[in-house]
Amino acid sequence: MADGTMPDIGSLELLVAVVRTGSISGAARETGVTQQSASTRLRAVERQLGLSLFHRSPSGTRPTLEGEVVASWADDVLAAVGRFRAATRTLRGESTARLTVAASQTVSARLLPLWLVALRRRQTDAGRTPTAVQLLSGNSADAEAMVREGRADLAFIESTEVPADLGRTTVDHDELVLVVAPERAWAREGTVPFAEAADEALVAREQGSGTRRAWEDEVRRRLGRDAAEPAVVLPTSAAVRSAVANGLGAAVLSRREAADDIRLGRLRAVRTTGEPVVRPITALWRGGDRDLSAAGRELIEVAVETAQRQAAKHGRPAR
Repeated sequence: MADGTMPDIGSLELLVAVVRTGSISGAARETGVTQQSASTRLRAVERQLGLSLFHRSPSGTRPTLEGEVVASWADDVLAAVGRFRAATRTLRGESTARLTVAASQTVSARLLPLWLVALRRRQTDAGRTPTAVQLLSGNSADAEAMVREGRADLAFIESTEVPADLGRTTVDHDELVLVVAPERAWAREGTVPFAEAADEALVAREQGSGTRRAWEDEVRRRLGRDAAEPAVVLPTSAAVRSAVANGLGAAVLSRREAADDIRLGRLRAVRTTGEPVVRPITALWRGGDRDLSAAGRELIEVAVETAQRQAAKHGRPAR
């Protein structure tokens, strides 16, 4: 039986998160509360509304029919709350949008600067105050964690493993390329068998790097086995490029990251058999589509438009 009170905003956010993630523990992490507190608050919501909202089992938590309906209504309430908060900030004179963006190294070095220039141009041409953007850089796992923990509003990662419990959309694609020093034997060969490259102990980034994860996933997909363990693990793409250029070994890098060194002759790109290794560039944020801020949505739009222009410029189809 309903107790006559209404759920607070935090409880509605928790309710929607449980429906989206399929578990109370996942929703608790997303909303920053303990699992015990989340369970207690959800039971309180059910008492307040006089409804059974979830089927609970060891395999997870799924909404009842009533739970799905209430979650959709809660989404509408939360969207209205977001509009209310934005409007009151405007009345207080806080109309300048601020956005904290976490990005993996390839994105932060090679893509995000182009996106930010295009975003500023779009906003100033429209007579709007440009969004103030703070950039946090790390590997793909770091960027994902910063969004999940609330330290960043938006993240861009280059990993083939994309979390299902965060809002996400693909904005671009990135090709990986095998590179060696010019004097290396592979540099003089036409094509290296993919399996031979997979057996090579490479100079690689640390665990959590999107580049390393994408290569290892592709080896498993094509060959049904793991790639060789790296010969050397280094913390940045710049360190990997320098080590390879000085003859330490081979590496798999983003073609964007290696482009300047290849053009200047410090590195040589080596073709491998089979199709190119391509990974997605993915935007991540907490919640669903309605939870994405206007500034975040606009930056994503700019990223997609930039990718489409670059594809047209180089005569390749947009993926």
